Amino acid sequence: MWAWALLPVILAVGGTAGIWAVYGVAVSNESVNLTAGFPYISTCGSYYPQSCWFSQICNVSSFLIIVVIRYQQVRDLGYQCRRTNLAALVLGFISSIGISILGNFQQSVSLGIHLFGAFLAFIVGLVYFWMQLWLTYKAEPSQDRHWLGPLRAVLCSLCTVFLIAMVVLHNTGSKSPAAMCEWALVMTFFLLFASFAAEFRLIECHQLTVHKQMREKITRSWLMAMNPEG
Repeated sequence: MWAWALLPVILAVGGTAGIWAVYGVAVSNESVNLTAGFPYISTCGSYYPQSCWFSQICNVSSFLIIVVIRYQQVRDLGYQCRRTNLAALVLGFISSIGISILGNFQQSVSLGIHLFGAFLAFIVGLVYFWMQLWLTYKAEPSQDRHWLGPLRAVLCSLCTVFLIAMVVLHNTGSKSPAAMCEWALVMTFFLLFASFAAEFRLIECHQLTVHKQMREKITRSWLMAMNPEG
């Protein structure tokens, strides 16, 4: 079932194209002024009509199925440290909710809630990917470990550097460099999501079966519905 590998790739490519499209619309309708400095992603998505696109992109990006599939894959492969895998699942859920909050509560509408969503999306999301790096070495499959592990380590390290730099630069008044770090951070996050394609291409499809007793019960119910008089 190599087609599962397309799921994280589509998310990464679609999310990247989507937020740059929001940037393009914001620049074209002059919602942001590039002469005043490079804008934050949230600034580009704060005004109509691109705010609608921004919300939808965040909602799609918060789609939880990738987090769930990765959890299920690690569990099915017999990884013994279940607490780590479960903790990663919970963090993935929280980060996904943060992305949705981030997109639906624009900074021009509710700055406090928007920043809370950003905290969940970036901080919790970064912890999630560091845990996935740990699982890369602790769980099968191991065929790609020699290159996937170092790649994830580099991407997680870059995310950490970009996140710290963004916060420091923003607090010191360097808005444009901080915004550039934010864009770089989000691009790196999408690359981390895309890296799941290496594991997802190895997922096998298992056909669901219905127990005989349950199948007979369903058949009887169906026959009764089709022939009430009988």
